[in-house]
Amino acid sequence: MRVQNLPLSRQIAYAIGQYGWSILINIIGIQLVYFYAPPENAGIPYFIPQVIYLGFLNLVSIIAASGRLFDAITDPLIAGLSDRLKHPRGRRIPFLKWGTIPAALFCFLIFFPIKQEISIINVIFILIVQALFFLFLTMYVTPYFALLAELGHTSEQRLNLSTYISITYALGIMTAAQVPLVANILKESWNLAFVNAIQYSIGIFCIVAIILMYFPVIFIDEKKYCKAEPIDISIWESLKSTFKNQYFKYYVIADFSYFASLTIIMTGLLFYMTVLLFPENKEKGENLVGVLLPVMILTSFILYPIVNILAKKVGKKILVVISYAFMSFIFLQIYLMGEKFYNHIVSPDVQAFGVIILYSIPLAFVSILPNAILADIAEYDAKKTGLPKEGMYFAARTFLQKLGQTIGIFIFAILLLFGKDPGNDLGIRLTGIAGFILCFLASIYFSKYKEKEILKELENN
Repeated sequence: MRVQNLPLSRQIAYAIGQYGWSILINIIGIQLVYFYAPPENAGIPYFIPQVIYLGFLNLVSIIAASGRLFDAITDPLIAGLSDRLKHPRGRRIPFLKWGTIPAALFCFLIFFPIKQEISIINVIFILIVQALFFLFLTMYVTPYFALLAELGHTSEQRLNLSTYISITYALGIMTAAQVPLVANILKESWNLAFVNAIQYSIGIFCIVAIILMYFPVIFIDEKKYCKAEPIDISIWESLKSTFKNQYFKYYVIADFSYFASLTIIMTGLLFYMTVLLFPENKEKGENLVGVLLPVMILTSFILYPIVNILAKKVGKKILVVISYAFMSFIFLQIYLMGEKFYNHIVSPDVQAFGVIILYSIPLAFVSILPNAILADIAEYDAKKTGLPKEGMYFAARTFLQKLGQTIGIFIFAILLLFGKDPGNDLGIRLTGIAGFILCFLASIYFSKYKEKEILKELENN
């Protein structure tokens, strides 16, 4: 049967799936550290010991990092199984179906510790539930990204799909950021303790995520729109050949560095608002997160058509390099946030909105272009070797991403030792310096990627 191009309605259905899992992963990214290692003014009790290990690691950072490491290890395994799967519905869609409900359920349970007091039992419970969450999320996400290379039959189609899923991922961030806002509403409406309001709020968003994640499962016929067939090489051989690709190496090193910086900043977002900018009005800081992220996303959305047009005119690589460099200098502003002398020049509200709006400019580029670039690399390799390993390419990328996220969590945990509370906030400020260094390194490494050579080969084939 001749493979058909994916119609716009199905492209949208595919992109909506990313909206769902983006909600889940960003709930974890924004809320986990804040929930289990809250600043003094958060109104959340301690559920796990707040002790320090090896001089710089607290338990919540170890928990978060262990989840990312487990997630990274499972990526190649799920990718290999997906690349090799023989199923009537294809190689990818069955995994999306199997992963959806368990991923949302375990995301919800992470925030329901067994003991309502400080207990090591809570630590064990969180570790187990978090591992299960990442296992089933990987079961969805890795095959999902592999579909990007298979549903897009040309570089332009892959760029368009990448644009759409960037929109829905951003919507997921924006939606997940509303957890504190909804929690405050539930707290007042139902007369709840704030911690219970947070838990119920997360539950509501997890249900929404399930509905959204099922869109590709229901509306995409993989056999109709994808041309790839299962491969017969081992998972290990597939992974080794992926990392031997010279074009992939520079791409993935830059991606690693960028995601380490992004993890630091996203983990610190609630701290920036409640400790640096609004230490005397914690609720305003929490609610402002729910406003700032939508502003950032909507500003980025305005730029998406420009990104798409520029990428086709000047190429994707140069735009990503410039974006990483610009982003690194924006991160420097975090160090100055809320300082008395700076508040006299720029009000805290303007500081918050200014950094977010500036950040939305490079974000528009790095949200779209890296996925499209990786799809080009995977397509190039499939044509050169005859082995469609799209799943493994995206798994290898997410493997390094998650290692980067793990490093980001460790860096954040180390820096918090220098201060994380109002009046003692040096550690939080230093996270901006760390973000600057890592993002600048990403810009340098990505400049070595040879985009013209790949596109030339794809055109010739």
